[in-house]
Amino acid sequence: MPIQPILRYPHPVLKKLCNRVDICDAVILNLVADLLDTMHAGPGSVGVAASQIGVTLRVCVVDVSASRHGRDNNHGQLCMINPEIIARSGAAIMREGCMSVPDYTGDVERATEITVRFCEPDGTERQVAASGFEAVAIQHEMDHLDGILFLDRITSIKTGLFRRKNYA
Repeated sequence: MPIQPILRYPHPVLKKLCNRVDICDAVILNLVADLLDTMHAGPGSVGVAASQIGVTLRVCVVDVSASRHGRDNNHGQLCMINPEIIARSGAAIMREGCMSVPDYTGDVERATEITVRFCEPDGTERQVAASGFEAVAIQHEMDHLDGILFLDRITSIKTGLFRRKNYA
């Protein structure tokens, strides 16, 4: 499927609450394929949400396995339809970046362990207990589905927002 352009802040779609998916049909399968292609094409990308490509449906993909931060602790490629966090624990501040906000990174506090329930593209319901960088990436992408950017979660606007030196 084709790589899709990423919407950039302050595009209004990035602030919209995404709609639940009722049925996994060819449209949703194509959307997932587009998200995967777009994620793999993005520099350093470990996830993409449907809203980032202009689609307001609760679909996102995450794969931290190629990242130095997640390669030793991950569930591989996750294609999540209607994801919901059903448990969370711990807290840590990590530096986050986003393809929709390419010029900045920021310190964001997230749960260090989560359990997320979602449907896979084939309709199978799945539950995953994620920790560390993978948990952070999942929470980041799920925030997109709720119209929340990492900018909205910066720990301190004075000391927690940083201009990106290079995007690679």
